[in-house]
Amino acid sequence: MSVLINKDTRLLCQGLGRAGRFHSQRCREYGSQMVAGVHPGRGGQLELDGTLPVFDSVAAAIEETAANTSMIFVPARFAADAIIEAAESGIETIVCITEGIPTLDMARAMSYLSRTNATLIGPNCPGLIAPGAKCKVGILPGYIHKPGRIGIVSRSGTLTYEAVWQVSEAGLGQTTCIGIGGDPIIGTDHSDALRLFQADDDTAAIIMIGEIGGSSEEEAASLVASGEVTKPVVGFIAGATAPPGTRMGHAGAIIAGGKGTAAEKNVAMRAAGIAVAESPAEIGSTLLALLAERGVDAT
Repeated sequence: MSVLINKDTRLLCQGLGRAGRFHSQRCREYGSQMVAGVHPGRGGQLELDGTLPVFDSVAAAIEETAANTSMIFVPARFAADAIIEAAESGIETIVCITEGIPTLDMARAMSYLSRTNATLIGPNCPGLIAPGAKCKVGILPGYIHKPGRIGIVSRSGTLTYEAVWQVSEAGLGQTTCIGIGGDPIIGTDHSDALRLFQADDDTAAIIMIGEIGGSSEEEAASLVASGEVTKPVVGFIAGATAPPGTRMGHAGAIIAGGKGTAAEKNVAMRAAGIAVAESPAEIGSTLLALLAERGVDAT
């Protein structure tokens, strides 16, 4: 019913400032097994709908609680070190919500992660959610999601929510929604997410939301074109009217040298057989039309 997280996910939060405390509470309310917090120098107890143990290190938290997933709300200048600490301690899935992490710091963190088995979502992302498993890791609004058979991957947090709402309003639901983040250096990208959804028997179709800048969407489209991904895919690219050289909301959403435009990405997706939505408002209707065309029952 999901990828990366499930009902057995044991979640800890690194960074228990105002945002970390707030979203730890929301994750627990949604149904996630929130088992620990990590805040160096503040080991003790934090009240979160009961008592959440707080540890000085990720390793200590894992030893006591068997946590296997982390969400990171550590300030930007320390966040790369928090990612490395989580991976070094044996966390399987790391979700970094923090934005504004220096690019060189992220390059260092990614170099370390390449030598581990950890999966990183983000940074600068809303996280992920598995409605059927009642597990949420991050800041996504749980109430708009419902269990179903559509996998959603997006660079944009708000467009993730829009796609989810349209899918839910259409009478369908989601297996997992993954917000991968829009920074220049991120962990999981569109191609990684498409492979995960392709391997998940409960995912019948995929929505892929991208933005101008970079080549992640074209690379993912090549998986569909080659036949590695065979499930129906709907694509949408934000930023069609952005002028070249303009930096948009995400650091990775920059058109440079004529590359990374919405037009180029749409051409690549259509050539691969991906159904392209012309506007955010048409993501749901494009999905329904594609499912009908392919004869796929996603209910």
